[in-house]
Amino acid sequence: MDMKKRISLELRNRNPAEVLELVVDNCHSSDGEVEGLTEEYRELELLSMVNVGLTSLAKLPKLPKLRKLEVSDNGICGGLDALAEKCPNLTYLNLSGNKIKELSTMEALQNLKNLRSLDLYSCEVTTLDEYRESVLELLPQVTYLDGYDQDDNEVPDSEAEDDEDAAGPPGDEDEDEEDEEDEGSEGEEEVGLSYLMKEGIQDEEDDDDYVEEEEEDEDGAAVQGEKRKRDPEDEGDDDDEDDE
Repeated sequence: MDMKKRISLELRNRNPAEVLELVVDNCHSSDGEVEGLTEEYRELELLSMVNVGLTSLAKLPKLPKLRKLEVSDNGICGGLDALAEKCPNLTYLNLSGNKIKELSTMEALQNLKNLRSLDLYSCEVTTLDEYRESVLELLPQVTYLDGYDQDDNEVPDSEAEDDEDAAGPPGDEDEDEEDEEDEGSEGEEEVGLSYLMKEGIQDEEDDDDYVEEEEEDEDGAAVQGEKRKRDPEDEGDDDDEDDE
């Protein structure tokens, strides 16, 4: 499918000025230029033209609000100076898989003052000695080159961080369950401890009762050292002995 037809289909009966994101990957540019895209798409913030056969960006229309441009896996080898004029607010540019060979080609990106992330995966320029140091020195406004900063820290995935914040860090549910179980166990231990303490207090009180009974029964020749209450049958036996 050619690029003009694909863009027309992606429009889906909308006004071009209402389109914020446009993805036309894997269609075909007949002459290696951007086709079917006009300045009417003035609100466009994301444009993806991956693997469409582009060799130049010279016919890219003015897109003042464009922030993210994906043109990987094409045949672009130069002509990047058009980007600063037509897309001055670009923050992310993916040129991976193109035919960029020289560092001098990158000089055209110096005027993209808001550019923070640049991808050049699989471009021949990446095989040059001190490639990373040279590009980052040439483009000081770029923080992330090929997904990593100067300290080899990976570019953060803001969409993933948002999903994680919404769902909570992995394992939170299990930790919450464990916390609840721990709290339950602690509560049970406290209850059990309280019960044992109460039992101990009751035993002490019972011991006091028996001691008192023994002290009272010392005059009556009660059996010493046996902690049990007198049964009615025992009382009957005593009466019989008295009668004899």
